[in-house]
Amino acid sequence: MLINPKYQHLREWLERLPEDFEHLGEVIYDKRNQLRVITAPDGTLVNVKRYCKTHIVNRVVYSLGIRQPKGLRAFLYPARLLERGIDTPEAIAYIEQRTCGLLGLSYFVSVQSPLKHTLYEFGNAQEGTYEDIADALGRFTAMMHDREVLHRDYSPGNILWDKDEQGYHFAIVDINRMRFGKISLEDGCATMCRLWGPKRFTELIARSYARARGFNEDEAVRLTMQSRTAFWTRYSRRHPVDFPLEL
Repeated sequence: MLINPKYQHLREWLERLPEDFEHLGEVIYDKRNQLRVITAPDGTLVNVKRYCKTHIVNRVVYSLGIRQPKGLRAFLYPARLLERGIDTPEAIAYIEQRTCGLLGLSYFVSVQSPLKHTLYEFGNAQEGTYEDIADALGRFTAMMHDREVLHRDYSPGNILWDKDEQGYHFAIVDINRMRFGKISLEDGCATMCRLWGPKRFTELIARSYARARGFNEDEAVRLTMQSRTAFWTRYSRRHPVDFPLEL
């Protein structure tokens, strides 16, 4: 088990977490992996993600250290983002269960973000309701990329937001798939392909992004919408789409 030194006082509770997990907190996501929001003994509201067992090849790859498990990456990456001024929930602990040396279930524990909204809310947004947040999100995305952080699953549920008198605030979650290093216009625009909602919403994000990074706006829109069309065309062939899809 790895614990953020700031949360060493929760060690005993964390050590019992795998056996107590099913009886704690509230389930907020339950598909292949499960997410629960739990109140820790010190009153901290935490988010616990339980990663299921992977297929045998990946279990061997992860167990031998050939590649870092998703939960371990999720534990290690927040510090790298936070030191760059990019908001993401603070990591608390990473816990593994192994059998005969092979990785089984694993758990990533983080502070629960106070931001209440996701971009899923803009699936059916009407013109006149999303222009301000599109501009703010474009600038936030540009800031991340200028600081050499690329979220490789930049999707509606992984971008949290809220608004107060200071303006919009964003945080990113599910950050086990990241890339660190210089980010080109092409790569930056491609990462926005999973954003959903009205076509114009994504176009406005792309324009704001380009302005913030000093790129040509029309080229940014072309690249973003090209990637968007390709992604949603592929996706819609296999899955239902929960918003009016404009290609």
